[in-house]
Amino acid sequence: MSAKLDRRHFIAAGTAATVMPSISRPASAQAAWPSRQIRMICSYPAGGQTDLLARAFGEFISKQVGKTVVIENKPGASGAIGTAEVARAEPDGHTVLCSISTTYIMNRVVMKNPGYDMDKDLTLVSVIPGAGLLLVANPKTGIKTLDDFVAFARKSGKVNFGTYSAGSAPHMTINELNKQYGLRIEPVHYRGEAPMWTGMLEGTLDAAMGSYTAAQSVLQSDRGTVFAVHSKKVDAIPNIKTLPEQGATSKFFTVSGFTGWAVPKATPQPIVDRLAELCVAANSDPKVKEVLSTFVLEPALGFKETNALYQRELPIWIESARSLGLEPA
Repeated sequence: MSAKLDRRHFIAAGTAATVMPSISRPASAQAAWPSRQIRMICSYPAGGQTDLLARAFGEFISKQVGKTVVIENKPGASGAIGTAEVARAEPDGHTVLCSISTTYIMNRVVMKNPGYDMDKDLTLVSVIPGAGLLLVANPKTGIKTLDDFVAFARKSGKVNFGTYSAGSAPHMTINELNKQYGLRIEPVHYRGEAPMWTGMLEGTLDAAMGSYTAAQSVLQSDRGTVFAVHSKKVDAIPNIKTLPEQGATSKFFTVSGFTGWAVPKATPQPIVDRLAELCVAANSDPKVKEVLSTFVLEPALGFKETNALYQRELPIWIESARSLGLEPA
């Protein structure tokens, strides 16, 4: 990738993205909101994609509104711990959540009591649509296309396919491919992408699925061959076709997932709209653009576009998740 993100730069800044107001900001821009510092709770650990997005966008918002944006990492329970805290916060725009579609959608299926109800307790403000996830095969399998993969799976009878967690997009992809092609692909669940790709490097997996950025260790060492992408093409590898382009028919292969921001449900709409406008404006910020480029992500969407995407993808995610037959924990 041309953009090289120095993660230490973000993490060394500590837990606060503190920036003085821009000198050129007109006095009229100072409104009733915000009246104090903003807490942006990231429901995943420091140093990861969600955290770095929170810090980049938080720094931009801080510049625009003239108030400190403090990033607080509250990881755990697939994002449920930090999300529940935001759901209980005062709905005044001074507590904002940064999380991913697993938190906003999947937890209602895989958890008996995540501690919040997405539809009753939170309002989505803005989201960044996810990038196409890569399906990567061990070179020893000879797989270069989806047809190759299906033929390999049928001949082998069993395929060890890595996922970065139970109930994840890779897990659902395996389930949908098994249903369409009558296969017996076995999901091998890891706790995150890093250990999953390590499994590929060690040659213990036949295939795995994850993000373009995290897969670089495998691809650059020639320990993996990309044979498909989940739902949308990746600009860096335009010759690799999507699953639908190669004949996969599940509706799940039309959704992308997302990272995004939410606030407590009763937050006044003018504040929600202002936050959404700031997220969209951040797309042109050099630091934000660098993070988006590094993780091969699309720009943040406005409030209406965000909620249209959410309503469109929600039933597809839910249907695919429930078909896994997971017992809510």
